[in-house]
Amino acid sequence: MVTEQVASSFRRRRDDKAIRHELSLTLLPVTLLRVMKPQTRKIILAVTGASGSVYAKKLLNVLSAVMNPPKEIAVVFSDNAREIWEYETGGKYKALPPAREYSNKDFYVPFASGSCDYDTMIICPASMGVLGRIATGTSEDLIARAADVMLKERRKLIIVPRETPYNLIHIRNMETLTLAGAIICPATPSFYSKPQTIDDLVMTVVERIITLAGFKTDIYRWMNNG
Repeated sequence: MVTEQVASSFRRRRDDKAIRHELSLTLLPVTLLRVMKPQTRKIILAVTGASGSVYAKKLLNVLSAVMNPPKEIAVVFSDNAREIWEYETGGKYKALPPAREYSNKDFYVPFASGSCDYDTMIICPASMGVLGRIATGTSEDLIARAADVMLKERRKLIIVPRETPYNLIHIRNMETLTLAGAIICPATPSFYSKPQTIDDLVMTVVERIITLAGFKTDIYRWMNNG
């Protein structure tokens, strides 16, 4: 009887050890995968009819050049944003990889659903009209719907308003969106890096957006750069 109890105890210890070993073999590749896995992030960039298309243009350029760039940048223009883009930048927009353009009227795109694998949406520049429609949850076009998806799925929504001054309606809409989880990042240039050109000023805003979106870039840091 004693011999059988000892043998049974040994078998249990042996089985437990085998299970732990099997689990370690299962979990180890997952850990390594997280370290070695190539960049597969997908993000959305919505461009609205507010002035400031240069911010979106520069943002696209920088996102394509950062360390571990996104696998895809889904670009969506609002109804009159393309005309503003051409007027302010002097040229037509052409999607270059990893950017891919989608129609603002197309609700069959992947990121119109919460089951999508897009983790971040940037609206730059954001008009007060688009901001208001998102705040009220109308989802009447792809931009508003995609923003609603980001909020309801607790993903990152970065809104870059280009308006001044703000009236009370604007402020309350931004408050609503902030409480819902969005990040309001006004297109307000900074000057502590001593920008010398308009391009330098634009980059102070773009670099802040890049950082908020979770990408690494060579950015000027207050008190860290001489």
